[in-house]
Amino acid sequence: MESIQNKGGLPIDPSGGLQSPIVQKGSASFTDILQQLQKNQKLHFSAHAQNRLNDRNIQLSEESLDKLNDAVNRAADKGARDALVLMPGAASGEDLALVVSVVNRTVITAMDGEHLNDNVFTNIDSAVIAK
Repeated sequence: MESIQNKGGLPIDPSGGLQSPIVQKGSASFTDILQQLQKNQKLHFSAHAQNRLNDRNIQLSEESLDKLNDAVNRAADKGARDALVLMPGAASGEDLALVVSVVNRTVITAMDGEHLNDNVFTNIDSAVIAK
């Protein structure tokens, strides 16, 4: 039987039903496409994280932001949801720790080396060392 196309592009069976669209071999899955779109999104900083960065006079260079983005992408590839990202020497040679919602691509909080002592990190499921 011959099929025709409707306005939406789905094949229509002449007997009245819609046929399922044909999936080509080698095409990317929905999950792969979604992950790629997420990787291309910018990181966001929550108001809390912005306040911590400002209060502690932490400035991130473009290179540090690229490393942070790469670390978040690696965490996402492993299925992480909330990660602690450790960045040795990221802010003017100081160590930095950031808690990031990987799913939302949002930095939740940030600490420099001075504020890392005696801290306990909760509600994370992974840790990444940015390199």
